[in-house]
Amino acid sequence: MNNPEVIMIGLGYIGLPTAALIAEGKTKVLGVDINPHVVDTINKGNIHIVEPSLDKTVKKAVENGYLSASLKPTVANTYLIVVPTPFKAKNEPDISFVQSATEAIIPLLKKGDLYIIESTSPVGTTEKMMELIYDRRPELKNKLHIAYCPERVLPGNVMYELVHNDRVIGGVDEMSTEKAVSFYAKYVKGNLHKTNARTAEMCKLVENSSRDVQIAFANELSLICDKADIDVWELISLANKHPRVNILRPGCGVGGHCIAVDPYFIVSDYPMESKIIGTAREVNNYKSFWCAEKVQNAKLEFELKYGHKPKIALMGLAFKPDIDDLRESPAKYIVQRILQNSNNEEYYIVEPNIKEHNVFKITDYKEAYKKADIVVFLVAHKEFKSLKFAKNKKTLDFCGINK
Repeated sequence: MNNPEVIMIGLGYIGLPTAALIAEGKTKVLGVDINPHVVDTINKGNIHIVEPSLDKTVKKAVENGYLSASLKPTVANTYLIVVPTPFKAKNEPDISFVQSATEAIIPLLKKGDLYIIESTSPVGTTEKMMELIYDRRPELKNKLHIAYCPERVLPGNVMYELVHNDRVIGGVDEMSTEKAVSFYAKYVKGNLHKTNARTAEMCKLVENSSRDVQIAFANELSLICDKADIDVWELISLANKHPRVNILRPGCGVGGHCIAVDPYFIVSDYPMESKIIGTAREVNNYKSFWCAEKVQNAKLEFELKYGHKPKIALMGLAFKPDIDDLRESPAKYIVQRILQNSNNEEYYIVEPNIKEHNVFKITDYKEAYKKADIVVFLVAHKEFKSLKFAKNKKTLDFCGINK
């Protein structure tokens, strides 16, 4: 692409939809990714992830010449960093991808350019990248606009929420904040809230940590109710009749690249102060282990009762319903743990949102349910709710499939 206005580094679940949105606004965008398959796929007008309406937007943007992809960045006016920020050993955040992406564009930067990090990052990351840039390009000191603007979208509804959700935008100085706000105002209809970079970074972490704590409460209730012989779904439904109570639904843990990861960014930097946040992470991680153990117990009970090994359907691998995203998925962890402890049982692994997996053999959900003696619902995909449930099957429902 000649003379792109925006460089989008990272073409994953957030980067590609964001690039497509900007291109839809008739702004030339060059998307950059280290994966040649991703680059080739996008340049053909196709997509490599599942997200409603994204395929049409990308196809149109590529055909009209507003979106293309490359393995390397080129000169532009605005650079967005939307790469993964995983965690290392001991749950310490890893910002090496953000740094590598930044280093790739440092030679291209010029006076007046706008540099924005959207990747979820520990507090202070934007300032660290600013220092890195100015250390390599001292002649640009105080001549760039540097800001942080976290995404806050829901997989499965990304294209709508990118436009309509409010955004928190924080620059390293007031001029950077204003420049970044002006950029997003072209494409976002939600309110744009101005702050500084450190507050914006913490805001993203706090949003997801808050959700994690709320889910941990629901998951802890499910553990208590199991021991107390109480239907947790009925309990929560009744408790939520109170006008000021809103307990979330329990599940088999917490997954995704945000809620299951972001709290560790706070705990790592502030271990003595983040007691509730850290404990919530422990509760949600334990829930996945507990679910795996419940499956193992059900398997043993079946063998003792019937004298032969059961056929087991493991329903769902994604980290939440009706998407294909398996990142940090508790369902995937549970399946892996069960298979590690298998003893020649027959398993049917189901995930209706993907066609194949490099480790698991994927089975059609109707076939799996029909053949199985034990059915384990890990994710409340809409397909599962359409099944005609048989009373002669042992059912372990960790996601409230019929509640």
